[in-house]
Amino acid sequence: MLTTSLTKLHSGESCKIEKIAAGMNATKRLYEMGLNTGSKIKVVKNDIGPVIVSICGNKIAVGRGLAEKIFVVN
Repeated sequence: MLTTSLTKLHSGESCKIEKIAAGMNATKRLYEMGLNTGSKIKVVKNDIGPVIVSICGNKIAVGRGLAEKIFVVN
């Protein structure tokens, strides 16, 4: 399995969060939204602006800078 940044995936792709390489506050905020290491997510939109992902039926927008620090495996 290849680990890549969340921003490299295309709309419709599913993946699992492998690692979050952000600061403590950003990581805590992601955890509070349900984006934890091991979480399975689906990319809803990834073109211009924030990356929108779906987790457990909820859509979450993640800024591109932060999405670069979320590493996933397909």
